[in-house]
Amino acid sequence: MTGNRPALSLNQEFLCSLDHGETAGALSQWYTITYGLRLRGNLDVGALSAALDDVVARHEILRTTLCKDDAGGSGGSSPRAGTDGWHQHLHPPGPVSLRVRGVGSAGSADAGDRADAGDRAAYDLLDDVEAEPFSHDEVPLLRAVLGRLGADDHVLALMAHHIACDAWSMQVIITDLAACYAARAAGRAHGLPGATQYREFAAWQRASEQSWSAVASGHWRERLLGARVHALPTGRVLPEGAADPYSVHRFVIGREQTKAAAEVARSARSSLFVVLLAAYNLLASRLTGESDLAVPTFTAGRNEPRFAGVVGPLYNFLPIRTDLDGCGSFADVIAATRASCLQAYASDIPFLLIQAQAGDLMRRCRDDHLAVSAFEMLPPPALTGIERAGDIRYSELRGRRTSRPVGASTPKGMLWALDHLRSGELVGVIRFSRDRFDDAEIARIATQYRQVLSASVAEPTAQLVRS
Repeated sequence: MTGNRPALSLNQEFLCSLDHGETAGALSQWYTITYGLRLRGNLDVGALSAALDDVVARHEILRTTLCKDDAGGSGGSSPRAGTDGWHQHLHPPGPVSLRVRGVGSAGSADAGDRADAGDRAAYDLLDDVEAEPFSHDEVPLLRAVLGRLGADDHVLALMAHHIACDAWSMQVIITDLAACYAARAAGRAHGLPGATQYREFAAWQRASEQSWSAVASGHWRERLLGARVHALPTGRVLPEGAADPYSVHRFVIGREQTKAAAEVARSARSSLFVVLLAAYNLLASRLTGESDLAVPTFTAGRNEPRFAGVVGPLYNFLPIRTDLDGCGSFADVIAATRASCLQAYASDIPFLLIQAQAGDLMRRCRDDHLAVSAFEMLPPPALTGIERAGDIRYSELRGRRTSRPVGASTPKGMLWALDHLRSGELVGVIRFSRDRFDDAEIARIATQYRQVLSASVAEPTAQLVRS
């Protein structure tokens, strides 16, 4: 760190290499993350506002922008070209935008109807907030909207720019916010221990770069030799200068089908994620005609325990390469996918260093007729149920099921995310560019995925049908 110019983490450097301005890429106004909480009780809005400010004061990355010197960046084709001159710029603590609005009444003669109406209103609010643009240089990089469902029933939507936050970080924020709110409502200091800052993580990454590079050259160079990142054909080219708006398609995998997938996972000594990814590999092979697939996924990037409570973009982009040649059954696909995941997780290092060893891996990102497709399973909720913050009871809102025409984006391509709910269902989310795919195309692909998964877990040892 030099003055107020901390060096970028390797994660931030990768994000800066995907900068395409305000309307597209990793620094766009649509690359955001939104989480929701249901709050019940006599809410002190002033204490909530002050607690949000406390969280921003506590975590520097929420008031850190990425800046580029005018002379920085030399261009070129290297994975790290064009990121010279970028640095972090820390801003002093400032107030978080907290908007309060009514979102309709959850009142009804029937208690079940009241609950359903409240949930629908809460989810609608989260979708509305997610559809709002958020500039990467607007500090703080956290904002909040409080929706009033009733006198003692609220929904809190928290939105952050993805350059300052990831899914794990948002759960850290929720935990800290609850502690700060309880303290503010009681008129006392929060008493939380000092927070480890993201710039400390960035410095650790830089210090570890040389040893990681040895891992990359020793494992990833051989593993990704000749690999091309998985991408789906779009059939169209993105219009020049287009904003590349993203839509959100949601679909549900029912309890029985999810239970069947989990049972297959147990019998295969695997995780549910591996089974879901195996089904996606099978679908992707049918859609593209390819059997050698390098499907990107994400890891938390928190292998070092001291950074478990850090807020910031620690997540890592990890290519899972699986060869389906020789797989005669879905059980074989699971075994191959499991082996690929274990190998990748054992060498989980920043993607920038992986990419440097596989120069052709991301070539498809430059093909306007293709959309790179990543696949992930969302982390389990940090909250085990209903928690307390002072007099307030709160729970995390998950399980939105409604497709929306505008939502948060991914830097380029398509992102699949599956969320395993406490109800036993899976909710799938596909984020896609409306300039690259029709709604009907995405709905059809989602239906095909459900069909592949259902048939595969029903008879995992049956002979595979290749088309």
